[in-house]
Amino acid sequence: MKFTEFGEYFRILRIKHKEVLKDASNFLGVSCAFISSVECGKKAIPSEWFDKLVDHYGLNEKQQKELRGAIDRSAKTVKLNIEYVTPTQKDLVVQFQRSFDDLDEETAKEIIEILKRNA
Repeated sequence: MKFTEFGEYFRILRIKHKEVLKDASNFLGVSCAFISSVECGKKAIPSEWFDKLVDHYGLNEKQQKELRGAIDRSAKTVKLNIEYVTPTQKDLVVQFQRSFDDLDEETAKEIIEILKRNA
């Protein structure tokens, strides 16, 4: 069974805290099968899980950053609400979506650096 980066991170958290899948199922309010599907990438990671995991495991800032990264890198899709953005921002999103598949690694890194400066 292959796990996503999030799945591996979450399993390690449970092991470190001596918890089994059923314990996580109880505090997340979902079935063990659903958690397993999320860990394997068959289901999307529910957005509310980040805060629940941070609270339940008392994650520090570094651990929160690691968790956020694992969640982000495990996502198969990204949704953006562009209802209230400027026309220029909307053009940017559309152009990025159109060009995404053709971006080389160097250009992607340059874009990330530009966005980090504005964050």
